[in-house]
Amino acid sequence: MIRAAARPDSPRPAGLLRRKGREIARNWDAYLFTAPFYLIFFVFTVLPVLISIVLSFTYYNILQPPRFIGMQNYFNLFLNDDTFLTALKNTLLIALITGPVGYIASFLFAWFINELNPKLRAVMIVVFYAPSISGNVYLVWSILFSGDAYGYINAFLMNLGILHEPVQWLTDPQTMLAVVILVMLWMSLGSGFLAFVAGLQTVDRSMYEAGCVEGIRNRWQELWYITLPSMKPQLLFGAVMSITSAFSAGDVTTALCGFPSTDYAAHTMLNHLNDYGNIRFEMGYACAIATLLFIMMIGCNQLIQRLLRRVGT
Repeated sequence: MIRAAARPDSPRPAGLLRRKGREIARNWDAYLFTAPFYLIFFVFTVLPVLISIVLSFTYYNILQPPRFIGMQNYFNLFLNDDTFLTALKNTLLIALITGPVGYIASFLFAWFINELNPKLRAVMIVVFYAPSISGNVYLVWSILFSGDAYGYINAFLMNLGILHEPVQWLTDPQTMLAVVILVMLWMSLGSGFLAFVAGLQTVDRSMYEAGCVEGIRNRWQELWYITLPSMKPQLLFGAVMSITSAFSAGDVTTALCGFPSTDYAAHTMLNHLNDYGNIRFEMGYACAIATLLFIMMIGCNQLIQRLLRRVGT
């Protein structure tokens, strides 16, 4: 019986440090040029996240020094804060709908547009990307869903006889969250969509010819076995942008439904964070909300990465 060869011992930490030190000394100029980026990234991204996590275990109101209280902020969030539970439910609902639907819709639109001729493709890219850079997008939707008889949606439905009186779309707790989700889906065709178009443009066309020789017979097989595996970096970037926009829903709800919204029906975790951080100045409690939101984003990001690894296998 042939025994499997024993694996070599993993390098010790001291050996890794010496090897890393020699690599830095050998490529000191490259590390010198990248040092400003890493320094800025650490100071303005990593360090604030670490400070927020630490402050989440304290009572801190800006006027007094932080006082360590352990897990009390987290216990209060889930046991004593009904508004946070409503915000958590709304955030998860928005993320579960707008995240996957917006991501898939962005890719499908990019896939269809990629088949057009170059001039028409350029025009359609601008049309689909425009919602993400429009400054008056909330004004347009506010007019469409205005609660009086002059609102376009109410007027249209009343002319058809579907409605007999105007619906308060943006103040009725039964309808405001649905309107927010609709607007966020419309706005989801942003940078992720642009990344998908760029990724589709970089796929080597000769791979499709080789796929025909290997037995690929239709466009769906081309998509699964050639197109998607060839643009995994763009897919990952689009997923990160989709997750970030879905969980950071707050500006849309505030612009359309006000702050706070009626019965907190459109209240999200970001709204709750702004409430305690920017209005009440309970920074420890706000940092606990931010930490939970950060953990949820990281968890969804890891899940998406695992799913993308299976594409084309």
